[in-house]
Amino acid sequence: MKYMLLIYTAEDAWNDDEREACFEESIKLTHDLHAAGQFIAASPLESVATAASVRVRNGERMVTNGPFAETREQLGGYFLIEAENIEQAVDIASRIPSARKGTVEVRPVFNLPGLPDTNS
Repeated sequence: MKYMLLIYTAEDAWNDDEREACFEESIKLTHDLHAAGQFIAASPLESVATAASVRVRNGERMVTNGPFAETREQLGGYFLIEAENIEQAVDIASRIPSARKGTVEVRPVFNLPGLPDTNS
């Protein structure tokens, strides 16, 4: 089953050296997951200052700068993995460096029939 591991941290939680070490550790984790046949995708996200939130109400599109929620922790990246069950996904999430300074949300991916196959 596919799981999305959503990484939430405060953008100022890392200094430059810590961020670089986090990236290196995360890249190693992706290679470990790939070797185990569990890696699908992963990436950090750009700063919330570059984000836009889109809503459509009564046919009108509303675009605001930044993330929708005003919180201390922001969505900073993700891993998309294959895991046998939620316990295995949680184990993998605990290996993500940002879990030490923020939160990693583990969510099963809903299989929606009819989506394009990205493996071809």
